[in-house]
Amino acid sequence: MPKKKLYRLIVDALHDAKAKDLVVLDVRKVSNFTDYMVIASGTSTRHVQSTADRVIEQLRSHGQRTLGVEGLDVGEWVLVDFGEAVVHVMRPQTRDFYNLEKLWSEGKPVKVAG
Repeated sequence: MPKKKLYRLIVDALHDAKAKDLVVLDVRKVSNFTDYMVIASGTSTRHVQSTADRVIEQLRSHGQRTLGVEGLDVGEWVLVDFGEAVVHVMRPQTRDFYNLEKLWSEGKPVKVAG
């Protein structure tokens, strides 16, 4: 699957799940393990879990498998690894604490419609 189509499917699934504060970073020049870092917030632990589930299911329906999923049972921060894209869905407090946007600030922001 083309990388841009992959992150577009992720973004669409996040929008469908009503994720908040969506950010996509192109980290190809600063990362050796992924091309895109997708970061979004959920309003509660249940919303974080259901949002991550929505992304997994949406991409599975397009033939894309996950390489790994972490944190789904707790729901504070769920990481979904699709290889070319890594998705982080977090509660706002967790997102503020870890500040991934600053950590990956050398990545190029990708304009996200919607």
